[in-house]
Amino acid sequence: MGRRKYDAAALRALAITAVAAASLFLGACGSEKISVSKSDPTYRGALLFSQRCGGCHTMTPAGTQGSDARNVRTEGPNLDQRTESYGQALFAIRNGGFSGSIMPQNIVTGREANAVAAFVAKYAGTQEVSSPAPGQSTTTP
Repeated sequence: MGRRKYDAAALRALAITAVAAASLFLGACGSEKISVSKSDPTYRGALLFSQRCGGCHTMTPAGTQGSDARNVRTEGPNLDQRTESYGQALFAIRNGGFSGSIMPQNIVTGREANAVAAFVAKYAGTQEVSSPAPGQSTTTP
C-alpha cells in the first residue's frame, strides 16, 4: 500500500487548526468558575489567571484550586490567603516568583501580565486571616 504524501503547508495548517481548537476548548473550560463579573475591568486578568496560573495557585475569584492544596512539588501560594500588590504580582510574573521559587518566568507577558497583576492585586487575600500579636487573645470578648 502506498503512503499518502502531505505537503508541509497542509500539515502546518492542520496543526494550527488543531491548536486553535484546543485553545478555544481549554479557554472555555475554566471560565464558568470565574466569579468576577465580565464587566469588571479585571475580568480578562481573571480569565488569564485561570488558564495560566490556576494549576499551581488557588484563587477563588478565578475559580482555581491550585496544587498547593494537594501538596505537590509545583505548589504555588494560595492567593486567597495572602495579599499581593500590583508591583509584587508583576515582579513575580516577570521573574518567576520570589527567591527560591519554581514558578516559570514570563508565563504571561506585556498587557496580559499587567491584566493578571491587576486582577491579583484586587482579589488576592480575600480569605486572609491575620495572626494575633504575641500576648493577644484569638477570641473576641
